[in-house]
Amino acid sequence: MPRRSTPDAFALQVGARIRELRYEMNMSLAALADASELSKGHLSSVEHGLAAITIGTIARLAQGFGVPPMYLLTFAAEDERAHAAELLRYLPQTEVRKLRRQIQAQVAARK
Repeated sequence: MPRRSTPDAFALQVGARIRELRYEMNMSLAALADASELSKGHLSSVEHGLAAITIGTIARLAQGFGVPPMYLLTFAAEDERAHAAELLRYLPQTEVRKLRRQIQAQVAARK
């Protein structure tokens, strides 16, 4: 993928999100690169907003983190739904299922 000489604003935001997740999961750049089958150089460019990344790269990074791709592209500070999704990441799957059923019931009641 092409490398920019100056960061793209959205790519920089995505890169910062990737770095944030990497730090949170105590992963080195090399560990994430290995887990997502990317080079360290490319991953560094992604984190600095200098790489034009593809959907395939997003999918590989998500797989490397063990999370759905949406977690790389949501920014809790910008949107209440994104904030709720971020909080869901910390709950066990059984709790997430319960919450999903509750939300489905609320949505169905409004129809």
